[in-house]
Amino acid sequence: MIKYKTPEEIEKMRAAAQVVSRTLGMLAKEVKPGAIPWDLDKLAEEYIRDQGAEPGFLGLYGCPSTLLISRNETVVHGLPVKKPLEEGDIVSIDCGALLDGYYGDHAFTFEVGEVAAETKKLLRVTKESLYKGIEQMQAGRRLGDVSYAIQAHAEAHGYGVVRELVGHGIGSTMHEDPQVPNYGKQGRGKKLQEGLVLAIEPMITMGTYRVKQLSDGWTINTVDGKPAAHFEHDVAIVNGQPDILSTYDYIFEALGVKESEW
Repeated sequence: MIKYKTPEEIEKMRAAAQVVSRTLGMLAKEVKPGAIPWDLDKLAEEYIRDQGAEPGFLGLYGCPSTLLISRNETVVHGLPVKKPLEEGDIVSIDCGALLDGYYGDHAFTFEVGEVAAETKKLLRVTKESLYKGIEQMQAGRRLGDVSYAIQAHAEAHGYGVVRELVGHGIGSTMHEDPQVPNYGKQGRGKKLQEGLVLAIEPMITMGTYRVKQLSDGWTINTVDGKPAAHFEHDVAIVNGQPDILSTYDYIFEALGVKESEW
C-alpha cells in the first residue's frame, strides 16, 4: 500500500535527506586514492550522529555498516572493507539517515583520482538518467513514465539497465511501496499523486545488465566484471511537480566544481 505524505511529513523527510546530503558532501573530500572504505564508514556514522540523526542502514536487515560502498564492478550493497581505494576507481556511496521518525536515502558515484574517459561518460549518463526519471514524476503521470525515461536515456548510450534491483517508496520506513524499476513502458503502472515520495535510483552498467550476489549476502556485482554507476535522490510530488528533497550541492561544493562541470 502506498503511503502518501502530508506537507509536514515531506518537510521532515527533507530534513532527513539533507542529513544524508551533508554526509555525502563531507565524504567527497575524503574519497581519493589511498582512502580506506572502512574509515569512511566510521566517519559517516559519527557525522550523522553529530547531526542528531541515526544511521539509516546500520542494523537494517542486519546491515553491518552505515554506508554501502560499491567499487567499480560492484553495482550496489558493497560492504566497507579495509582495502584502499586506487587511482582510476569509481565508488558509489549509498547512505541513509533516520531523523525525527523519517528516512533519507540517496547515493552518488565518485571518481577516485583520474578516471578513464569512458568511465566518466558512464557516470554522466547515469546521473542524467536519474534526472530524466525525476522530470516524469508529476501528478497524473504513471510510474512507468519514470522507469521508461531512465531506461531510454541509458540504453540510447549503449548501457545496461539492471533489472533485479529497483528504487522504492520511502517514509517512516526505509522501503515502502511502490517499487520503482529503472526500466518500463510509458503509460503503465500506478498513477502518480500528490504526496508520493520516491527514492529514484538508476543502476546502470557499462556491459550486461545481469548481476550476481556474492557470498557475503550483500555485494551485487556485474556478471561480466564491467563497471557500474549508481545515483539516487529522494523526490516528492508537491503541487503536482517533482520536488527533490536531497541535493548534490554539498558534494560539488566540496569538489570545487559546478554540477554542470562534473
